[in-house]
Amino acid sequence: MGLISVDLFITLDGVYQGPGGPDEDRSGEFNLGGWQGAYTDAESGEAIGAGIEQMDALLLGRATYDIFAGYWPALRNSNPIAAKLNALPKFLVSRTRSNPEWEGTTALQTMDMVAALKSQFNDMHVIGSGNLVRSLLAADLVDRLNFYLYPLTLGSGKRLFTDGTGVPAAFNLVQPPKAFPKGAVSLVYERAGVPVTGINMAEMT
Repeated sequence: MGLISVDLFITLDGVYQGPGGPDEDRSGEFNLGGWQGAYTDAESGEAIGAGIEQMDALLLGRATYDIFAGYWPALRNSNPIAAKLNALPKFLVSRTRSNPEWEGTTALQTMDMVAALKSQFNDMHVIGSGNLVRSLLAADLVDRLNFYLYPLTLGSGKRLFTDGTGVPAAFNLVQPPKAFPKGAVSLVYERAGVPVTGINMAEMT
């Protein structure tokens, strides 16, 4: 059985909206896009590129898919990331889009259809796609969280963890946290059963 890995750039206050540019996602009157750029350095770029290189399929929600489909095909194979994403099998999870235009894309409508893909790929990645990630968490289909945590707060914007997101779940930190020169930190967690609760901290001292 393969993995579903979530790759997300996220602020200290949990915002994932519009990291790549000011016009990437202005929904909800969000005007703070492009916040990732100030913290980009060669080391974090190499780590992000290495993560993309290891995936063997790409799973996207509609908003992120539209951004990617409008950008990466136009670059053709001008850089390694474009070449990789254009060649990968891609899956768009949407109830309203049945004819995605990016070559190599298949449309899916349900979480059951997503679950069936896990036997076909070793490491299928979700990039961004917060609404889809919340649905995957609710269906307990997320195996790995690859978070890039950035040292800023925005105060507004789309947040990954909202009330009622997902099911109770424990995760193990499976790699040492890696800090990059401009302050971003890579955190990699894998699913590890249910949370341990009901512990009285006074009994632990």
